[in-house]
Amino acid sequence: MSVMDVPSVPRPEPASLDAGHRALADLLGADRVATGADQRSLHGHDESFHPEAQPDMVVWPREVPEAAAIVRVAAEHRIPLIPFGAGTSLEGHVAALGGGICVDMRDMNVISPPSIEDLDVVVGAGVTRRALDTRLRPEGVFFAVDPGADATIGGMVATGASGTTTVRYGAMRENVLGLTVIDARGEIVRTHSRARKSSAGYDLTRLMIGSEGTLGLICDATLRIHPTPEAIAAAACTFPSVDAAVRCVVEVGQNSIPVARIELADERQIEAINRHDDTSFVIAPTLFIEFHGGSSADVETQARDTAAIAAQHGGSDFAWASDEAERRTLWHARHRAMEATRAMRPGSGALTTDVCVPISALADCIAATQADIAQHALVASIVGHVGDGNFHVIVLVDPDDPADIARGEEFHARLVRRALEREGTCTGEHGVGYGKTRFLVEEHGMAAVEMMRAIKHALDPDGIFNPGKVISA
Repeated sequence: MSVMDVPSVPRPEPASLDAGHRALADLLGADRVATGADQRSLHGHDESFHPEAQPDMVVWPREVPEAAAIVRVAAEHRIPLIPFGAGTSLEGHVAALGGGICVDMRDMNVISPPSIEDLDVVVGAGVTRRALDTRLRPEGVFFAVDPGADATIGGMVATGASGTTTVRYGAMRENVLGLTVIDARGEIVRTHSRARKSSAGYDLTRLMIGSEGTLGLICDATLRIHPTPEAIAAAACTFPSVDAAVRCVVEVGQNSIPVARIELADERQIEAINRHDDTSFVIAPTLFIEFHGGSSADVETQARDTAAIAAQHGGSDFAWASDEAERRTLWHARHRAMEATRAMRPGSGALTTDVCVPISALADCIAATQADIAQHALVASIVGHVGDGNFHVIVLVDPDDPADIARGEEFHARLVRRALEREGTCTGEHGVGYGKTRFLVEEHGMAAVEMMRAIKHALDPDGIFNPGKVISA
């Protein structure tokens, strides 16, 4: 399927939409039910290359009972319901493929007082990552999952997000303790108690994580939080080749050095960052590394051991971010990789994809990907959370040139199949949306996909939750 193709999803009858609109206006008030073109357009796309698909209306719940009532309206009138957070997803997750109701969760943004004793916090689905960080830092704790974008927590749960700190602290699946979800009947479901572990029944929490809004409406999450490290240090280190940098990462992992972040950027990405952010990084394959410890001595030990391994692979001396401001500048530059790459070809579209492979296959997979980029003369950069085998390729294409788009999509398919051949996955963190549905059978096999489809039909028999995403009907 080309990125320009949109799956066919049945649209609701006009009479159903009218009835649903009236019911929602009675429930929320006219000011929280929008049908204007601007709001519909704003909520009809994410940051991906996929085309816009507008909902018929947008609503803003503020409390869990309101969210449940919205779902009941959608269920009664058989109207599709598409959750919306910050719109930072990358595989068409928020596109309203059959129209319907977009549920913007950003007014559900309450952060409960964190429990320092239990190291957890309950937050609304509309809370953004940065808002949560601002609330937690004065308490001496932090939420560890950092995808870079200022995504909402609900969106991060829905896509099973991870990011730069996953190598040490884990992804959303390791950091979400429980959820409040609205099911297809409009019932409020709490998936877990606040106990750190339970053997009571199916693991509904992890079923919902990564479900991309197709099984229920996520309203709040109980999150694991961590004490802020006493000592933090960050540095950049250049290498003679991407292969050398990746092999360094592999050896760091084999030696159980608990790096907090270890991120790769290839030469083209570094050049793009320098141009875009007015930085002066050496243009070479680069690892951005961060160390956390209970003391300066802990960090110094981690850094010394990592530097020794880097030197064996041709790595340069570490260029340290000497204070908090420089450290934030370094990670800000890394997080803006896509914007920096897009600026290299103004007016281009960014076909951004990610795959994940076993660490043992990472160097070979990235080397083959670089050769593919060179062979087909693509304008593309590589960045990656290489500590856990996940890397991203940002391919620039002309949105008005079908042949250029086709070249990008053909590369995308080769990249995914290259990862699958190495026992990897078509997506390490972006999720499936509708952009990667075609790869699920190749990755999991038909029996597993049929099991997923059975779960979808059991929990959402009328198909109202985000239709057209993850798996076909």
